[in-house]
Amino acid sequence: MIEGWDYLFIGLAALAAGVINALAGGGTLISFPVLIAIGVPSVASNITNTVALLPGYLGGTFAQWSDIKSQMKRLWLILPASLVGGLLGGILLVFTGEKVFRQIVPYLILLASLLLAVQDPVRAWLVKRATEKGHQQVSPFWSILPIGLASVYGGYFGAGLSVIVLAALGLTTDESLTKLNALKQAVSFSVNIAAAVFFLFSGYVVWNVVLVMAICALIGGWLGGKLAGAIKPSTLRWLVVSIGFIVGIIYLIRG
Repeated sequence: MIEGWDYLFIGLAALAAGVINALAGGGTLISFPVLIAIGVPSVASNITNTVALLPGYLGGTFAQWSDIKSQMKRLWLILPASLVGGLLGGILLVFTGEKVFRQIVPYLILLASLLLAVQDPVRAWLVKRATEKGHQQVSPFWSILPIGLASVYGGYFGAGLSVIVLAALGLTTDESLTKLNALKQAVSFSVNIAAAVFFLFSGYVVWNVVLVMAICALIGGWLGGKLAGAIKPSTLRWLVVSIGFIVGIIYLIRG
């Protein structure tokens, strides 16, 4: 049973997740383990976390709306894949069951930590690719399959999704990093909203926890925006990566 101090812990975790998502990404690696630690079952923790952090993705989408608008034709092409993928990932999570999901949680956390660790090299590769001359134009239709597969992962777990989406878009889209980031934000939001809408009717959402987390995550996102010039995203990212690897290894040892 969740008690008063538990709400304080999840509120602080959601606040930190909001700040981290605004600055570097990977906030799920903070908030998800805390939900498990206070006694929320792993499937319910993952689902509750997805629903609670959704407002942060909405805020990020609005923040980059000017760049997203310039990519509306391409976005409409990949939007169905991201929505369907997010929904399929959510359905897969619910039907996985508590026992199986609890067994694969350590591997999901380690995978998400690894994805977050390679975010800077992925961005560097995208910048280098954008500056190369004469590389062949890629048809935007090639984005559909990799975005769809990434979206299934996003609906199932979600941490590290932005890195996968950014890499998939970079391979199949000839655009600047700024526009790729905007597309990535829109795709991530659509994946999470598709999964969250399904989760609303799953019976797994812990609504009192969602209310606390959503408010704190919004505040954290606002604080993250204010701290954008004061904290290096790479420093924060490596802190989250380190925490993620430690948590993943602890879960592996505990079984």
